[in-house]
Amino acid sequence: MTSRTTARLEAPAVAAVRPLLPLWAAVVVAAVAAGLQTLAFPAVSLWIASFPAVGLLLLSLVGRRTWAALLVGFAYGAVFYLILVSWTARYLGPVPWLALGLLEGALTAVALIPVTLAYRWIPALIRPGAARAVVTAVVLAALWIGRELFLGNWPYGGFPWARIALTLSDTAAARVTSWVGISGLGFLMVLLVALVLELTREAVRGRRRPRALAILGPVVLVALLVLLPAFPTTANGTMRIGAVQGNGPTGYFDKREDLAVLHAQTAASEPLYGRRMDLLVWPEGGLDGDPFQYDVLANGLDEVAAGVHAPLLANAATQKGEQFFNTSFLWPDRPHASLARSDVPTHSKRHPVPFGEYVPDRDFFYALAPDLIGLIGRGYTPGSDAPVIRVGKTPVGLAICFDVIYDELIAEGIHGGAQVLVFQTNNADFRGTVENLQQLAIARMRAVETGRAVVNISTVGTSQVIRPDGSTQAALHENRPGALLEDVELRTGATAGVVVGPWIEQVLLWGGLLAVVAAGLLGRSRRRGSGV
Repeated sequence: MTSRTTARLEAPAVAAVRPLLPLWAAVVVAAVAAGLQTLAFPAVSLWIASFPAVGLLLLSLVGRRTWAALLVGFAYGAVFYLILVSWTARYLGPVPWLALGLLEGALTAVALIPVTLAYRWIPALIRPGAARAVVTAVVLAALWIGRELFLGNWPYGGFPWARIALTLSDTAAARVTSWVGISGLGFLMVLLVALVLELTREAVRGRRRPRALAILGPVVLVALLVLLPAFPTTANGTMRIGAVQGNGPTGYFDKREDLAVLHAQTAASEPLYGRRMDLLVWPEGGLDGDPFQYDVLANGLDEVAAGVHAPLLANAATQKGEQFFNTSFLWPDRPHASLARSDVPTHSKRHPVPFGEYVPDRDFFYALAPDLIGLIGRGYTPGSDAPVIRVGKTPVGLAICFDVIYDELIAEGIHGGAQVLVFQTNNADFRGTVENLQQLAIARMRAVETGRAVVNISTVGTSQVIRPDGSTQAALHENRPGALLEDVELRTGATAGVVVGPWIEQVLLWGGLLAVVAAGLLGRSRRRGSGV
């Protein structure tokens, strides 16, 4: 092969890896993209902002070398998380907020390196044109989801709070999750942006208009996002469910008198006494202690269950031996004196929050911040019981607070036969912030993804009953007591999103990484073969 031939073959690759922006501008653009992306999440919920945000970040990564990509990625990740989870500083001050935001920023930077490698290696192996644009865009979108899965699983169980698909929870596109899951919807969102960018770049490099067939790809993606109906599930009657938001002193630093939380929940429940229902639900932290150890709390639950003539799904910190659990339990409408603890259906929180409900590597972190770590004196043990309880003949799926963000727990409930989902949460530590609205968006997406109605009940709000299509059936105002009583739709059958969603995630995660590695190895082999 002559040097002239080699130059002709290498020319497209050189052009493909040339940065579109100088490094300083790329850092600025990435930070702007992060700020724009936060606008797509509640409370602003400007969902359309997700698409230009993705585009700006991708453009800032084109042609970057590894260390430059780290800097650009960190600018995006740090700005994004520091804004999005600023509510973590509400009571504990700036240290936890900065620690979480900067850690997620650093992990984001590392996880974006494969994106910039894809921009450098994949176009060098494929001839210019629509095929190169499609392949590059598919790999980029898969790597984006791989980044979300990485942050959502590591470290300490991960933090899958900020997945891009959640920005569409209030739109028709949320229905796509019932077919491909939350990660599948995120993949299609990023694929749309990446494909438009790559087709545009191919047209600019070739100095020609995109062919009509090439434009068909983005059009089909938009049609899917807008027009795809929800995966069908089967209606199976209704369940009459009451849900009570007591607005009691349930925050970590709230001043409270003895039994203040029980009294607040009981007072808010009294308007439901004597009204027909199948189940009454209280939120996470709706009791002052363990009713299995303190008769005064058990007596209070007996009173409420008897008043509504229905079992009460409550939650409290419980103790077994030396271990503590964040436990939801179905308290029956009969005197507790005849009740053995082993007879009460329970579900304990599967993913206690690190640095909130337990401290991993306590000795290490205590040496760094003894005052903060010292506040967390009791550590919760992860539960192992199924996230499903049976109310009469009806299986009810459960998720306690932040457990709602973990796909596998929701899927386990659906596979366990859950016909309705109940999410119990305590947002009192984040009063006056948007944390509860961000969590509500996740709950809404779970309703659409699973084809199930959701009862999302909080101590202080936001509490809602959400229909299987994601619309709001009933709601309570924040920061005030109240009660809901609704005929909630029951449904059976697992959606495709629940069944194949986890497989799609694995294909995207490993497929994207393998594509980049293969492109790098093949590119190196070709260069060696050509003597370059």
